[in-house]
Amino acid sequence: MSTAAKIQSTTAIDLALQPGKHLIGEFCGDPGGPTLIAFGGIHGNEAAGVRALVRVAEKLSEFQAVLRGRVFLFAGNTRAIQKGIRFVDCDLNRHWTNENILRDAAVKDEHVLVSEDLDQREILSALGKIFQSAGDEVYAIDLHSTSAEGVPFATVGDTMRNRRFAQMFPITILLGIEEQLEGTLLEYLNNLGVVTLGFEGGQHFAPSTVNAHEALIWLGLLHSEILREEDFPQAGHFRRVLKATGDKPRIVEVRYRHAITESDGFKMLTGFNNFDPVRKNQYVADDKNGRIMSQEKGLMLMPLYQKLGEDGFFLGREVAPFWIWLSGILRRMKLGSYMYLLPGVSKSDEDEETLEVNTKIARLFPLQIFHLLGFRKRRWRGKTLLVSRRKHDTLSPFQTRRNWVDE
Repeated sequence: MSTAAKIQSTTAIDLALQPGKHLIGEFCGDPGGPTLIAFGGIHGNEAAGVRALVRVAEKLSEFQAVLRGRVFLFAGNTRAIQKGIRFVDCDLNRHWTNENILRDAAVKDEHVLVSEDLDQREILSALGKIFQSAGDEVYAIDLHSTSAEGVPFATVGDTMRNRRFAQMFPITILLGIEEQLEGTLLEYLNNLGVVTLGFEGGQHFAPSTVNAHEALIWLGLLHSEILREEDFPQAGHFRRVLKATGDKPRIVEVRYRHAITESDGFKMLTGFNNFDPVRKNQYVADDKNGRIMSQEKGLMLMPLYQKLGEDGFFLGREVAPFWIWLSGILRRMKLGSYMYLLPGVSKSDEDEETLEVNTKIARLFPLQIFHLLGFRKRRWRGKTLLVSRRKHDTLSPFQTRRNWVDE
């Protein structure tokens, strides 16, 4: 970036926690460079992310002369943040479906919208301007925390571009959670072609969670090449902060979600932390119907120890590096584009990235084959299994100067 490049910086830290005021900080060095967007407080009771973004905003102005791109720091569910609750009317991180967005866009009288509709509208308005003016790759980081203690980890929508970005950080990576959840912010952004990374930084109220969130954002600026190593002498410190939060980084695949509703009377047994091993048929929770047993042997993920939430817990299993390597090879060869040639598999008329699987005919092909090729999203239509992959697996709709995927 030329030192003569236009530099802009605005901060609205004092406004970030007011309803409808989302922007914590905006910093622009090279306007044609990469863009990093970071969110905190999409769940209003997870204030650690917002605190970390405020810290970053307060310090980032010192580096604005050497920024090689743009940085936008946002508070998410501002109305819930103000009240200190997860959400007001509905979960903002389950609200990003096309149906919700199109429905709310058509509403002219805001008084008929629920609280999360308003926050979503405001965020979408800001994002539209950012995407329209993007001249290179766009990255988004969504900061979260958990009610249980445990090792921080990243959640990654399974594209090659997302994987590559996530593997630059010294943290454990969770794959496949998008199979289990509908309407997340990062799923919406991923489908637009943004490189996305979710980060569960630790327990809601632990000071270490704010530290981990801050470290992730600074390293995100480095890995997106908005900051250069030589311009940021604190890089080593923040790498050490993240490394100190857990064991050796690994990749874990989400295999099961225990969905709950408010009427279930769900109560997690005390004592579970993220990545604790569990046995098949182990007693892990209760609800109105009695004991809840683990569906399989694996690792406990995000056990719920708060009143609000739609996910009681998840189960995962570590993935061997060989399978990650093989998946990358197969996807760069674009073998997924030929899966419809297999018996019992056909292209969907609804979406070019979706396959229809007749499980009676294609029962010899385990679901893991589709996972290897990026088809992770599953849903049933009658007796037909529909599997979908991301549209922007290897190529970016924003990028004009770089290619993230190895030749």
